[in-house]
Amino acid sequence: MTIPILFAGNRRVFDGIVISTLSIVRYCKNPLHIFLLTMDLTDQNSAFLPITEAQRDYLEQICRAVNPKSRVERVDVGHYYRQTMLGSPNAETGYTPYCFLRLYADRLPQLPDKVIYLDTDTVVCGDICRLYAEDVEKFELAGVRDRYGCHFFGINYINSGVLLLNLERIRQTGLFQNAIAACAQKKIFLPDQTAINRIAKQKRILPRCYNEQKNERSNTVIRHFSMTIRWFPRFRTQNVKPWQVEKMHEVLHNHSHDALLADYQRRKTEIEGL
Repeated sequence: MTIPILFAGNRRVFDGIVISTLSIVRYCKNPLHIFLLTMDLTDQNSAFLPITEAQRDYLEQICRAVNPKSRVERVDVGHYYRQTMLGSPNAETGYTPYCFLRLYADRLPQLPDKVIYLDTDTVVCGDICRLYAEDVEKFELAGVRDRYGCHFFGINYINSGVLLLNLERIRQTGLFQNAIAACAQKKIFLPDQTAINRIAKQKRILPRCYNEQKNERSNTVIRHFSMTIRWFPRFRTQNVKPWQVEKMHEVLHNHSHDALLADYQRRKTEIEGL
């Protein structure tokens, strides 16, 4: 069984995609079909460079070293973004425009009806096949409650960093197209995530193990290094990512992924040369 996985981003987060992929293949030996949604937006910001064909090929080599049937496909969805979101009230937020790219997944005929979406700051700690095996037949999507948002925006407010998507149903209901329309019209806090939560009518809440946003537990399948809040001794936010290896150790005191990150660091020169 092939496991389809969706990432979205630009060149600056490619290190995160590499780490996430390395973590996936440590536990999952099934063939993977990874889709990289990207776009060139350098006319808006010189840093918004697309993922390249060389980077796609490098990622495919990682996957095929474990299973030769694996594939990595790069998909430019910039034309969809320019048609719908360029110049919108949410085009410039604390997050890059690339967070919206997953909302174009329903427009891509090459994507299967069921697919896993992962943010680029996720590390897999178990077999991702477990997530893919979860039932979403009667749902548009499935996700884990957001660590903070479920206290402020409703108990079933999900974190969109890990999603199991039923694209067949999403195409039927228009969930993603309606979410894009909402984001294009009015300023929204955490726009893409909040729009999904507001509009989705058929949402399944998954166990915390599929998107652990605090500390790994014995049953954690995916650790998501999203922003965290520290209340004591003073209020502050922390936003440490897996590719910031020193901060992983010094700020988060996290050594759970040292072997994985050592592999990443050995590849660093190769990655920078792509």
